[in-house]
Amino acid sequence: MIMHVSKKLYESTFSVSFLGRFNIQNPNLAPPHSHKAQTTTSASMKTAILASLIAGSAAFAPAQQKARSSMALNGVDLTKEIGAQAPLGFFDPTGSCGADPTNADADTAAEFERKRWVELKHGRVAMLAVVGYLVTYAGIRFPGAESIPSGFAALEQVPGAVWAQMIATWGMMEAANQDQFKTPWGTADSGNSKAEFKGDFRNQFIDFGWDNQSDDWKRRKRATELNQGRAAMMGITGLMVHDAMGNVADILPPL
Repeated sequence: MIMHVSKKLYESTFSVSFLGRFNIQNPNLAPPHSHKAQTTTSASMKTAILASLIAGSAAFAPAQQKARSSMALNGVDLTKEIGAQAPLGFFDPTGSCGADPTNADADTAAEFERKRWVELKHGRVAMLAVVGYLVTYAGIRFPGAESIPSGFAALEQVPGAVWAQMIATWGMMEAANQDQFKTPWGTADSGNSKAEFKGDFRNQFIDFGWDNQSDDWKRRKRATELNQGRAAMMGITGLMVHDAMGNVADILPPL
């Protein structure tokens, strides 16, 4: 169902931009043993948008890929890396991955990993943004903020003290969500980091059984998070565009 949501947000966003309409549906994205979603009415699909996103359903299931050696080695095949996956596969129109991305050197591979982390971080922020927009659109507020509207209209009505609290919270979240063995922000290296990849912020504190899983399972989860983030970036962009146009109710259930 979430694929229908992403498609709708893609179409609604691209209809007011130069990008055109892009259909991302692909049978390879369906997870094993899944069933095709049955056709629903427009009203029921709108209701499913809110429920599906808040419930945290998987945006896409990544295509299976073979494991490979460390990013630090020369001769890395970037076309088989996590992130080069359906629906676009390996997509490098600017040639930033070099003339031969199937045999990238160590520096190119390291830059690829850095850019993948940047995308991952943007995706995580976008997922929070989509959920936050939908929650406030549904009328849920902290005590004392009941009169503040949702969307862009809230910016002019948020008190200064609340802005200060939010900025302080963002700063603490940014400081905490990083590799604490390479802080601040990678400028120092204690040599004791246990992170498996850029974006692994467990810091020997929280695990949820990650270390007990197979390498293939970890790759699937990492690829799924990347695709969820990509869908969320398109989703929040669509919501912002329609908010600015004043017709969010055309893509979200009326309250």
